[in-house]
Amino acid sequence: MNSAEKLNISKSQAAFQEALDLIPGGVLGARKPADFIEGEYPIFVDSGRGGRVTDVDGNEYIDFLCGYGPIILGYREAEVDEAVYRQIRDKGFCFTLTQRYQNELAKKLRQLVPCSEMSIFLKTGSDATTASVRIARAFTGRVKVMRSGYHGWHDWCVEMKGGIPEKFYEDVFEFRYNRLDQLEELMAQHGDQTAAIIMTPFGHPLHAKMEEPKPGFLEGVREIADRYGAVLVFDEVRTGFRMSLGGAQAYYGVTPDLAVLGKGMANGYAISVVTGKKEVMMASAQKLFISSTFFPNSDGYVAALKTIEILERDRVLDQIWAKGARFYKKIQDCLDRYDVGAELTGVAPMFFVTFKPDTAKTHRAKRDDFYTQLIRRRIFLHPHHHGYLCHRHTEKDLDLTIQAIDESLTYVKEKHGR
Repeated sequence: MNSAEKLNISKSQAAFQEALDLIPGGVLGARKPADFIEGEYPIFVDSGRGGRVTDVDGNEYIDFLCGYGPIILGYREAEVDEAVYRQIRDKGFCFTLTQRYQNELAKKLRQLVPCSEMSIFLKTGSDATTASVRIARAFTGRVKVMRSGYHGWHDWCVEMKGGIPEKFYEDVFEFRYNRLDQLEELMAQHGDQTAAIIMTPFGHPLHAKMEEPKPGFLEGVREIADRYGAVLVFDEVRTGFRMSLGGAQAYYGVTPDLAVLGKGMANGYAISVVTGKKEVMMASAQKLFISSTFFPNSDGYVAALKTIEILERDRVLDQIWAKGARFYKKIQDCLDRYDVGAELTGVAPMFFVTFKPDTAKTHRAKRDDFYTQLIRRRIFLHPHHHGYLCHRHTEKDLDLTIQAIDESLTYVKEKHGR
């Protein structure tokens, strides 16, 4: 078997050992070594440019994590960074009062996002999903929430319940994506008490295959929300400004009452938004309090306005879909050549290679071997999370990735057989 040589990540590992004495767990959340493949993946990054990153040991990777999604253009995108530099140098960005860029970005969202009539800007996806639930509860006067998908780390939705009293999430009920029957059953029990149905309009569950909506699924959710008077919230933190400029709601043609956007909107700068129908959004002005010292900071607004300008001007998403479609087909062709249980799911801008459970129970070993071989070949994909395409991924990057996928599948086939 032709295994790639193990990378030297000694500086990463040394920095992590130091961090264990300084930071609980060394690094936070989804960046822990155990969330990748311990001993194989780097832990600390040094720099990035275009579609590539370099770790502290000097290893350069073609990066498909894109910062877990915010990098839609590329690392160190000159136009975006220069716009932010000018703002900081010439005007400043953190004040007691709000700068006018808030209004400019809200007007741009109104042009692009079908549900957008009014907007509230925040910093993170978790901020925004939590604000959307609070707005829905204030608007409806109800408490219960139906959810599908990952919505962040706050008390009402986080998967790990340590440190959270049960009363903070006892009114939140989960249904599986594409399972309209489960939502129907939950709403039959709790519909008259339900404030919001919050869901990802495109299925990207944790550690599992990606799913597009089955025919009638999103339309069915919309009808159920209307029937029971619940606020329909689309969590478009990942799909906004990646599936289309108007998000998955524009792509699939189903309009929610509220939408949550973030990540790709500002090419890495911290900003998120709850945007939606005026009637619902006005509850935030009349019945609740949403505020933070840093929410009005204009660096994120300026970055978002420049990023959206580039996305529109250069038809970036058209290009990502086109090269992504070619790339997706080549990945599928590789998987078809090797009968090892690997599956490709997703759409051109977002994709995931997983392994089907098998009777010999070798799928986890196959997965770990596959992703180990990829990272050793300097392809940064995640064994438990889907990948993204960005604008600056070149055809050379994608061809090198296909070659690495083919070689990695060869290794898995030789080691594990069918």
